[in-house]
Amino acid sequence: MAERIATPGRTRQIIEANGFSFKKNFGQNFLIDSNILERIAQCAGITKEDCVLEIGPGIGSLTQVLAETAKQVVAVEIDATLIPILSQTLGEYENVEILNQDILKTDIDTIIQEKNGGKPIKVVANLPYYITTPILMDLLEKERHVESITVMVQKEVAERMQAGPGEKEYGALSVAVQYYCDAHLDMIVQPSCFMPRPKVASAVITLKVLPERKVKTADEALFFHIVKCAFGQRRKTLLNSLFNQGNMELSKAELAKILQGLGWDERIRGEALGLAEFAALTDRIAALRTT
Repeated sequence: MAERIATPGRTRQIIEANGFSFKKNFGQNFLIDSNILERIAQCAGITKEDCVLEIGPGIGSLTQVLAETAKQVVAVEIDATLIPILSQTLGEYENVEILNQDILKTDIDTIIQEKNGGKPIKVVANLPYYITTPILMDLLEKERHVESITVMVQKEVAERMQAGPGEKEYGALSVAVQYYCDAHLDMIVQPSCFMPRPKVASAVITLKVLPERKVKTADEALFFHIVKCAFGQRRKTLLNSLFNQGNMELSKAELAKILQGLGWDERIRGEALGLAEFAALTDRIAALRTT
């Protein structure tokens, strides 16, 4: 086994030798605990049969562990100054390919087709806060051929993914993740495990992408539009949110009648609805709009 990149001394040595400066706009925090990296690979269930897409490899700390357990790793790094460093730290691993790209502009479907014959891949990433939701929604909404997503995110974001109706953290991200996946919180990671240290704790969460949705709905696009409206102004009632933001082409009275028909109080808020309720509401609204 090669010397681990993810130790405080080795990470500092690599950074200083290459004159690397952390960039706040990329949310760069490098893991310096090898045990956690090993556990991430275990939580992701990586085997020699797997092709892994890693987002944001940094200096290659997690990439190294993935390369030793996976068939192939494609790592997408936005920061051009890290590419020569990655070439050094991962030079001995023939099953690693580094792409200097923005993951939100990367042709993920082509990577899956060319590197894994179109079979589902596993995604592993240490995601900065600012880009967590856009990346997850790109992978899920566009129905990429992804088997699972194991990500390090801020602890509060991981909690939001798992939150249920009525809980403070429950929101549009909760509904979206639970619509497409089964989520499992793997571990909490303290700030001391990173360089530089973030201000808050992080968490590793694994999202197992489901072969079928947990609920069926007549109009998936309308379903998510309603969800976004419902949580757009949390203090407003669901009725007011749908009427003011929804552009549903329905009067407030018609919307109120739909809620009543579902047996709900007109003052109900979106945070009280689960997947099944959002699906039922979507179907009622879709039916009324087409008549």
